[in-house]
Amino acid sequence: MRLPCARRRREFRDPGATGREAGMTTGGATSLVRRPDASNRATLLELLFDVVFVAAIALVSMTIAEGESWATTGHALLLFMAIWWTWSVTAITTDFYDPEQRPLQAILMVTAFGAVGTAATVPRAVDGHPLLFALAYVTPHVIRGIILVGILHRHRHKAQERATRFFFWFSVSGILWIIGALLPNQPHWPLWAAALTIEYVATAARYPTPFLGRVPLDQYEKVTEHLGERYQQFVILALGDIILVPTLKISSSDFALSRLGGFLIAFVTMLLLWQLYVYRSGSILEMTKRRRGRAARLAPYTHLVTLVGVVLVAAGADRVVHQPTGTTPLHAVVLMLGGPVLFITGRTLFTYLVQEGPSARRLVWIPVLGAMMPFAPAWPPLLVAGAAVAVLAGVVVTDLVVARSRRRRDPEAQAEAEHSRPGPGL
Repeated sequence: MRLPCARRRREFRDPGATGREAGMTTGGATSLVRRPDASNRATLLELLFDVVFVAAIALVSMTIAEGESWATTGHALLLFMAIWWTWSVTAITTDFYDPEQRPLQAILMVTAFGAVGTAATVPRAVDGHPLLFALAYVTPHVIRGIILVGILHRHRHKAQERATRFFFWFSVSGILWIIGALLPNQPHWPLWAAALTIEYVATAARYPTPFLGRVPLDQYEKVTEHLGERYQQFVILALGDIILVPTLKISSSDFALSRLGGFLIAFVTMLLLWQLYVYRSGSILEMTKRRRGRAARLAPYTHLVTLVGVVLVAAGADRVVHQPTGTTPLHAVVLMLGGPVLFITGRTLFTYLVQEGPSARRLVWIPVLGAMMPFAPAWPPLLVAGAAVAVLAGVVVTDLVVARSRRRRDPEAQAEAEHSRPGPGL
């Protein structure tokens, strides 16, 4: 009876041996790599992981809103870029490897704990106490590299090269993060900016590593729909911060009519940005199926622009609820009007680069927001936020009019309508 059972176990493992990379071996390392027939749905642990990072985004938004200075905004956004990069690299890791496996679950848990640490220490890092943030940021990257490289090396798995490239470059940038945090006073920002530059440029250059070279382009073509779903879920959760941040503010304030008006504007803004993000996401999914490698390489950068827009909009909503009347400082004006500009730009840029064609209809609304900048400081914050909502509504209405016009011209109107519905996609 033992022989048939052993044969069944071997037969169960064999499909994994025909996975993404040539030269896979049987054993633990093979099962660590995502199988071609694996589910593309995010695991519950991945969703919990996202919630932790969304909380970090909320703290960045509140830090910007309460700082009320350009230096605080710049420093907080630099920390946000680090937080986003942790999420982005982890998302590509759980797309290439199987998140149901214990080593990947351990990586997700450690990274989530690191995200809690980075979120909790964002205000202190901005105020000049950077070591805790640096340790919380660097540690998950180091642990991920040790786990993956160790397991794959032990089983002599070809995917070891991929993990080693990631580990090498995060080790290089990690040195700058720690050195910057240990320096006296506050000269650490240039070193931290250099560390982030290394990470972003190394990723764009496909991690060129001594003796290993770059990540082959064909590996990017092996990403699955799971990665597109992860990006979409994260952006939708992040949009919730636009109403979460003013909710925390208004809960500790009096419910004046003007504050309630600012809260309502924040809620409408969130819904409009959601509509802008999901519009024709089904057609984007079709594009990413044909150009998976291109979409996977561009998504971290274009979505960074989109999410910085979300962070600024949430910070602006906080300011509106805190002080809805009176004049509006220029810093607050930039938050309220610049946030929508970045959101529209990031969303349009991704579509344009992946589609390899013009898709700039929404960009014509950006000059409208820009034209308000010189006059908005004399307006009350409630009016500035309301004007931004009016522009966003104009973008959404334009999308709907264009979609209706296309359906009238297109005999396959139902198929086009399907493309306009929300769906998983980068």
